Amino acid sequence: MKPTPRHGPVTLGDFSRADGVRHPHHPRSYELSDPEEIREYRAAHPPHADDRDTDGFDCMCDEGWGSPAPTAEAVRLLDPFSPDGFPARHRSRWTAAAPRELRAYARALADGQEEPPGPRGVPLSVLFRWLGTVREQPRDAARLLADRAPGLLLARAATADLAWAVRETDRVGLEGAVRFFAGEGFTTRHPKRRRVPDTARDLLLRHARSHRPSDLPVLERRLLRDPEDRLRRS
Repeated sequence: MKPTPRHGPVTLGDFSRADGVRHPHHPRSYELSDPEEIREYRAAHPPHADDRDTDGFDCMCDEGWGSPAPTAEAVRLLDPFSPDGFPARHRSRWTAAAPRELRAYARALADGQEEPPGPRGVPLSVLFRWLGTVREQPRDAARLLADRAPGLLLARAATADLAWAVRETDRVGLEGAVRFFAGEGFTTRHPKRRRVPDTARDLLLRHARSHRPSDLPVLERRLLRDPEDRLRRS
């Protein structure tokens, strides 16, 4: 991990609790970009003399904790299960920004449930919008949840329902839809479950071509035409 500028965002590595318990949705690394959080981190975990290079950087590449031993305040701030630590704060911000009908589901994930049951009756287009919304702090400790939460629910939906939702959503939703259809939640489905009607397929490919070109090759390979489309062309 590269050294972090003292006055810029702080990149933090994995945190290992003494009891070995892990939060299922805690990322291997994340950033502090809020000035107050950075100030708290610096105060609780000042850099060791050996971790400071000659160019004015603080090294945040601890293997575990490194040296010197962490203070109790540093442990509290970095523990993913600490109710007022950095990860919990980031997850709380992310939960508060969730669509109203999905906040209870978001809170369950943020609290550490692996895959809680989702609410019934939420349109899939809402999930696409949730996944596609640009977050102010995309590299914070809620970064995994931002992808997994809507992705878990979308992965349970039938392809026909997903395709219909693509037709109903807006540009933000299309951003999320392209991310989902290009990800494992869709691409690992059996080929029979990857057949998408032309209208939805064209919307996804057009958006990827304009806004997410890196996803375009995957979509072109994985989005199969449904059998009715093939018959109509024969």
